[in-house]
Amino acid sequence: MPEQQVAEHETDPAEEVGAFLRRRREQIAQRWADAALFRTVYTVSRDDAVDAGRTVVEALAAVAVSGRVQDAEADGFTVVREQLARTAQARARAGATIAQISEEMDALRPPVTDLLLDELSESPAEHLRECTTALTVLMGTLRLVMLEATTIAGQELINRQRLELLEIATPVIKLWEGIVAVPLIGTLDSARSQVVMETLLDAVVEQHARIAILDITGVPTVDSLVAQHLMKTVAAARLMGAECIVSGIRPAIAQTIVHLGIDLSSVLTRASLADALAYALQQQGAHIVPNPGSTVEPR
Repeated sequence: MPEQQVAEHETDPAEEVGAFLRRRREQIAQRWADAALFRTVYTVSRDDAVDAGRTVVEALAAVAVSGRVQDAEADGFTVVREQLARTAQARARAGATIAQISEEMDALRPPVTDLLLDELSESPAEHLRECTTALTVLMGTLRLVMLEATTIAGQELINRQRLELLEIATPVIKLWEGIVAVPLIGTLDSARSQVVMETLLDAVVEQHARIAILDITGVPTVDSLVAQHLMKTVAAARLMGAECIVSGIRPAIAQTIVHLGIDLSSVLTRASLADALAYALQQQGAHIVPNPGSTVEPR
C-alpha cells in the first residue's frame, strides 16, 4: 500500500500545481475578479476582470509545468507582462503605492491555496506540503514580476509628467504678427533644451514667424553647455527661415560668457526682451512711438 501511495505521487510538485491551475482556472479567475487588484482596475465589467484572471492563471500554469517557479524570466510570464504592466499603470495613476500593490498581490494567494488544499486533502502530508510550497514560491515570483512592472510603469509615468512639465515651463508667446518669444526660466539642461528647440520650431511653422526671441532673463547661469544649446536653437530657427534673437543677457552673464571664451558673435543679442521686441518690430517695418512724457527715444 505505501508503494502505491508513492507511485501515485511521483509527479513533480510544480507540475502537479500547473495541472491543478489549469483544472481550476475558471474558479480561481472568478475569485480573483472580486480581489482588490482586479476589482479596482476593471471597474466597468466584471467579465473583463475574470478574463484577465484567466490569462494570469494560464501563465502561472505554464511556468509551473516548466518547473521554473522561481524564475521571473520564465517564458510563461512573457504573455502576462504587458497585462500586468497595464494593471500597474492603472493602479499607479490611481495613486497606489508599491506597498499597496504588493499587499493586493499577496491577497491573490489565499483563494488559490484554499482550492489546492481542498483538492489534495487526501494526499500524504509531505506531498501536500511540497505542492503548497511550490504554489507559494510561484505566487511569490508572480508578485516579483508585478512589482517590476509597477516600478517600470511608475518610472514611465514620472518621465511623461516630467516632459509635460518641461513643455508647460517652455511657453511660446506670440508678441506680434510674425514675432514669437520663448521666455526661459530656470536651469537649461540637455532634455529641456531639446524641448525648447522643438517647441520653438513648431511655433515658427505654425505662426509663420520671421523672428523668434529667446529670452534668458530667468536663466540663473550660462555655461558652455547652455551656450551651445542656445546656438543650436538659433541655427535650427535660421534653417526654418526665422531670425533668432537672444535677449536678457545680464551683466554677470555677459562677463561669464567672456571669461569662458564663448563666441556668440554669430548670434543676434539684446539686453532685454523690450529691446529685442523693438528690434523685431523695426525689422517688420513698424514705427515705434514712445509714450507721451517718456524720455526714451524711438529706436
